[in-house]
Amino acid sequence: MSDPRPPHVVILGGGSAGWITACLLHHAWAARGGKVTVVESPAIGIIGVGEGSTPQLKAFFDHLGIAEAEWMAACDATYKLGIRFTGWSEAEGCESYFHPFPGPVDLHSEPGFVQNCALRRRGGDVPAHPDDWFLAAHLAQAGKAPHPGDGFPFPPSYGYHFDAHKLGGFLRDWAVARGVEHRPLKVEEVELGEDGDIAALLCEGGERIEGDLFVDCSGFSALLSEKTLGARFLPFTENLFNDRAVVMPTPHGSTPRPQTDAFAMRAGWRWSIPLTTRVGNGYVYSSRHISDEDAEAELRTAVGAGDEIEARLLQMKVGRLENSWTRNCLAVGLSQGFIEPLEATALHIVIHTALDFAEGFESGGFTARHRDTFNARLADRYEGIRDYIVAHYRANSRSDTDYWRENRENQALSERLKAMMTAWFTHEDIAAANRSIYGQQPAYAPMSWHCLFAGYGCFPPREKLQPLPKGMPHGDVEAVRAMLTACATNFGEYAPL
Repeated sequence: MSDPRPPHVVILGGGSAGWITACLLHHAWAARGGKVTVVESPAIGIIGVGEGSTPQLKAFFDHLGIAEAEWMAACDATYKLGIRFTGWSEAEGCESYFHPFPGPVDLHSEPGFVQNCALRRRGGDVPAHPDDWFLAAHLAQAGKAPHPGDGFPFPPSYGYHFDAHKLGGFLRDWAVARGVEHRPLKVEEVELGEDGDIAALLCEGGERIEGDLFVDCSGFSALLSEKTLGARFLPFTENLFNDRAVVMPTPHGSTPRPQTDAFAMRAGWRWSIPLTTRVGNGYVYSSRHISDEDAEAELRTAVGAGDEIEARLLQMKVGRLENSWTRNCLAVGLSQGFIEPLEATALHIVIHTALDFAEGFESGGFTARHRDTFNARLADRYEGIRDYIVAHYRANSRSDTDYWRENRENQALSERLKAMMTAWFTHEDIAAANRSIYGQQPAYAPMSWHCLFAGYGCFPPREKLQPLPKGMPHGDVEAVRAMLTACATNFGEYAPL
């Protein structure tokens, strides 16, 4: 008996989410007869809230065999070694910290960092600031690119910054050239079959586009999954206060570093993302704590933007669908859910969703046999990411505005996040707690939790710290700094301009 034929997939909506999904499903199934059609209205723009990624985007391009030189130049892209958080904590010495993407060199330095965090949580006076312990932080600070010389076989893990509009266009052209069908049409109605599944998209001009499987990349409107099939949306408003963003570009003021900057603001935070052609700026905020006009004015002042630079206001629908896969429809991107762009997880979830779906759907004989398992696994990932983002706000030590005070006092936390925070403050082993609380494949590794809590200075007050007893083992920060400094000499200067 031959293998079942892959489905005809119809994707509603383009942009980064739609075209990433199209590329991955076409790559998986085209050789066996699968077909992918993208229906994209030329009259509907894309949100383009975030222009940063995790290393998952590099894995995506590697998976498709697309070279960096090919796509980065087309999308004004630059490298991203991590995120620097500034102003999120008032703890002494923790006014800023760098959250790196972990790489192979860090396997040698992370144990000392973890050991010192454990000692400092118990009151030991040892250095435990994350900036000292990871190669990516040293490279970003020194303005180095993430590619070492030929004699150094340990490249760091890294992501990218990019123009979201240009990324969608690049992927569209790449996919169409390899057989994905592009239909630039506006959908006017969705036709359901007698069984309740989606049968076709009815488009302007009377065109009817049938399919076996439909992917909803229609953005926050969630036209197929939510509006047509009634998928339930679960808001995160109790956990995450931010619901708006005002964005504007500015010219480069100096040679940028290979990092995203996340600066705390009065009622939220702002990103600074360097592209080759400009700097992308956005203020993510809570409309309950600041007006749109005041948020725009605060952002303009922070980035030095005059009135001639146009600002764009975005409203965010923060939360997720209860089930991403409903009947014969898979929701991806903003229609599936959105967790504010603090850790740049939007495209990470898109890629994860498409790959996990392709594997599960195929292993089920191109049927819905594994739908419940897929939905449960994806919901768990969303919840894990949500918890980690919430922890950034809950752990803050600012006291200057109601926004920060209310975040610090917020008790609407998941039981898992409560358990994770309790584990930190009761001196538990964080790696073991992470596995126990979030399972064998948690959304964030123990290193990330250590960087967050240590970066915020979640330790006993400095005046209560005590020297370690003589001979007690601890991480040697000076030796680690020397090692990382030596490693950094194998990397060249970062020059994106």
